[in-house]
Amino acid sequence: MVLCFILSSCSQDDGYEPLMPEENEELSGGDATSFVFSPDAFGFFIDGLTFEEQVDFGVGNSLFNQNWVTAPSSTTARDGLGPFFNARSCSGCHFKDGRGRAPAFAGELAHGLLLRLSVPGKDAQGKNLPDPIYGGQFQDNSILDVQDEGIFEVVYENMNVTYPDGTQVTLRKPSYIFNELNYGAMAPDVRISPRVANQMIGLGLLDAVPEATFIALADENDADGDGISGKVNYVFDEVTRTTKMGKFGWKANEPTVLQQVAAAFSGDLGISSSIFPEQNCTSPLDCDDYPNGGNPEIPDENLEKVTFYALTLSVPARRDVDDQEVLEGKQFFDQINCTACHVPKLQTGISDVADALSNQVIRPYTDMLLHYMGEGLADNATDFLATGNEWRTQPLWGIGLIETVNGHTNLLHDGRARNIEEAILWHGGEAEASKNAFMNLSVQQRDKVLKFINTL
Repeated sequence: MVLCFILSSCSQDDGYEPLMPEENEELSGGDATSFVFSPDAFGFFIDGLTFEEQVDFGVGNSLFNQNWVTAPSSTTARDGLGPFFNARSCSGCHFKDGRGRAPAFAGELAHGLLLRLSVPGKDAQGKNLPDPIYGGQFQDNSILDVQDEGIFEVVYENMNVTYPDGTQVTLRKPSYIFNELNYGAMAPDVRISPRVANQMIGLGLLDAVPEATFIALADENDADGDGISGKVNYVFDEVTRTTKMGKFGWKANEPTVLQQVAAAFSGDLGISSSIFPEQNCTSPLDCDDYPNGGNPEIPDENLEKVTFYALTLSVPARRDVDDQEVLEGKQFFDQINCTACHVPKLQTGISDVADALSNQVIRPYTDMLLHYMGEGLADNATDFLATGNEWRTQPLWGIGLIETVNGHTNLLHDGRARNIEEAILWHGGEAEASKNAFMNLSVQQRDKVLKFINTL
């Protein structure tokens, strides 16, 4: 500590030159950056929206947070819940527009953790085949007079990791146990893919980045020999009935935020839309036997307002960008090649959502591509072109505020990592070399990397 103080007190004549942040480095979302770091940090609209757009944002916010109720109801604008569902509102999984988590104890309902179900094979559009009884998503809640699908709990196996310097860290490997299955056994070859709800920030900015940017970053066959081979997922667009680049979701399995929102209404709340008009019903039940909230249950106008809301949430600014330890951590982050996948800076093009999203320099720390992450993180479930051990690079912006907003620091697709360090240690596959380089840093250097990431 004394040495650090002496070094920080030296003049340039003594050979010490302080590190400097990049110009506007704190503006993670460009002009669409907010400077609120409270528990509401993820919930503000981007600057530059017109008055009419702000009204649409407000309506979308209301629809996002409202609880849906069972049909028929006098509140016809929000009835039609279920008959099976995981949450009663969008914010039930994305509390304060933030990140969900796995159940903390046996018997607790999930707060934003979903279990996708599939069996081997694809349909004509390339989509996974669902479990014959429970469909494509396990739903642990139901309306009155309907028995829910069952109960599951998460059980963790502890795994010790030892750094070269002798430091030990205990990781948690989850498995999923179904204590009750009320409609019979799942298929013997069912694949279970856990997915935690992510923070909602910056979706419109990522959507506005030209697809050519991400395609140029892809190197599926590792032609340059650097061990990094990100690839594009091509998925089915339900609106245009064509194949498009997948951008959103843990495996980049949705082409647009509109489809992502409609899929969440269908799978998570049991709310039909023009994009997904069919109700989710567990076999052998018939959804026609239960009242619904209309056809579709959420009109296009409301679906589009929720989508606009999701697309125009701002990104919180970086903190402490000029802190010397943070800047040193940034250097190490780059030196161990984390930036090969977590690309720091991108440029948006012309947005068809809002002018305020156009032509922005953003710092999301992602390439939006699929990468092989090793067997330790594999769910063995494919998703269009994504294999059972590939995941989309998670944007890192906002990661340091998850605890402030949501009261936890659980990370990765299933929430197994209890902090950033554990998340790094789970990296394998294409990220194995970077993980090993991180482990070979000194304790002080690793702390600086973690400090840097916490400012994002």
